[in-house]
Amino acid sequence: MVTAIQRFLHKDTSVGILLVGAAILAMLAANTPLDTFYNMLLSVPITVAIGALEISKPMLLWINDGLMALFFLLIGLEVKREFISGELSSRSQIVLPAVAAVGGMVVPALFYIVLNYDNPIAIKGWAIPTATDIAFSLGVLALLGSRVPPALKIFLMALAIIDDLGAIIIIALFYTSELSTISIVLASICLVVLVFFNRAGVTRLGPYMFVGVIMWTCVLKSGVHATLAGVALAFTIPLRALNEDGRSPLVELEHKLHSWVNFFILPLFAFANAGVAMSWAQVQGLMDPSPLGVITGLFLGKQIGVFLFTAVTIKFGFARLPTGTKWLHIYGMSLLCGIGFTMSLFIGSLAFETTGAEYLIADRAGILVGSFLSAVIGFLVLKSIPEDNLQPGINR
Repeated sequence: MVTAIQRFLHKDTSVGILLVGAAILAMLAANTPLDTFYNMLLSVPITVAIGALEISKPMLLWINDGLMALFFLLIGLEVKREFISGELSSRSQIVLPAVAAVGGMVVPALFYIVLNYDNPIAIKGWAIPTATDIAFSLGVLALLGSRVPPALKIFLMALAIIDDLGAIIIIALFYTSELSTISIVLASICLVVLVFFNRAGVTRLGPYMFVGVIMWTCVLKSGVHATLAGVALAFTIPLRALNEDGRSPLVELEHKLHSWVNFFILPLFAFANAGVAMSWAQVQGLMDPSPLGVITGLFLGKQIGVFLFTAVTIKFGFARLPTGTKWLHIYGMSLLCGIGFTMSLFIGSLAFETTGAEYLIADRAGILVGSFLSAVIGFLVLKSIPEDNLQPGINR
């Protein structure tokens, strides 16, 4: 049993399977007599107090504001590593996935805006279909095994990382509440201290994490979304310096977080946010402008934006097709970029957290439908490509 679990956890598909399982459990809980217990569980108040400082939130917000900060910390570490020494470290490597990621954010947002421009509440969700779930999309590619050229996986990973960076910027610019000047000043001081640690050659993770927790608390109280503290902390962790054990602090922290984020935090987030009570009226409601904007943005906008911007970049000579791929691979991958799920659910919770449950529930249903269509059709397109066309080093 232990060996079987270890094998499962080391598979590329395991994270995607756990996310799907968590989402299914949430849907079952929300659509059966268990819905009362499901909602009660997410509403359990949790209070942490140190002297006069008190943070009191229901469990759902501790997951979305607290645990997801660790997810963004991991994303920030991956982004920094890729930009300094990975697949995004040179101009030639970054051009194609960067342009494709921009297309995959702009076009889906336009789909949503066209359908909801006249509704001042619904328009707040314009960024929901701009996100790509890196775990799900790479998980679907992993299901195809050797049928997918390795260069396509690298391209999708780079695109998804840049997409996550774009989502972080969108959250910072558009999904903040009224700002507390004092909290922002204190958070800025914490950031200065973290940069000082970096410049002074501090390689132990303890001081970074201690100041990072204080910064997270300040950002939480400031009105800026608390998960951004995770990104800021990540960018200050040293990559090239070595600690006393001869390891990179950034790589060490990334390895420590990886299993916790993928096998606990993300499935828990999916379970807490994917529970949508579905009725015939809500199925009919998928044709309302807001959820329809999410569905068309993810399923149509993503594939059009990623494929079109990729094609233009290659046709004008700024980049070339990834090694061993042809245009049908790029189209199938563009479809997989429409798997929004984790980040789309997160942005939706920010967009409609103060507007009541109507829009939030409807758009969650739209996210599930749009992501499902993108995953299934993308998988079928890539699976339809004959294996004899997957010769390494051939571009078509």
